[in-house]
Amino acid sequence: MSTKLQLVYSSGQIAASVGTLAQRIGYDYAGEELVLVVVLKGALFFAADLARQIGVPLRLEFIKLSSYKGTSSTGTVTVTKGLDGSIAGKHVLVVEDIVDTGLTLKFLLGYLNDLGVRSLKVCTLLDKSGRREVSITPDYVGIPCENKFLVGYGLDVDERYRELPAIYEYIP
Repeated sequence: MSTKLQLVYSSGQIAASVGTLAQRIGYDYAGEELVLVVVLKGALFFAADLARQIGVPLRLEFIKLSSYKGTSSTGTVTVTKGLDGSIAGKHVLVVEDIVDTGLTLKFLLGYLNDLGVRSLKVCTLLDKSGRREVSITPDYVGIPCENKFLVGYGLDVDERYRELPAIYEYIP
């Protein structure tokens, strides 16, 4: 059985979306200090490109959550790597690669709110709003997308394809 990758978003489309998001975030947080909480591993490439363009003082924190095995969600979210620094009293922007059912994000927002943040917003490159199982709407959305299993630009299947510069539909 051979796997097929079909281009969905080019590196140019991604770069344009990241630039637009960075401009909006920079405007909204002008004069403020911001903490980006980057959800590993998927959001790493997106966060690096975004952080360089926001234009306000910021700090990066990383968190790793798990809810997927292969192409399927397990339904249970766990923190496998917590934050290194305190975010209490800070303006926090969660940086996600993709928001799907919203279950992982709901868990994360509750977890971060419990740490006493000053404000909490969400930025996602990709948003599968049609798959939402909980009432969550990201504050900043790069690209609304259909219900396809996507890889590339940080997105993976079993740790493969993250390094691709564009985003593809994974067809097993």
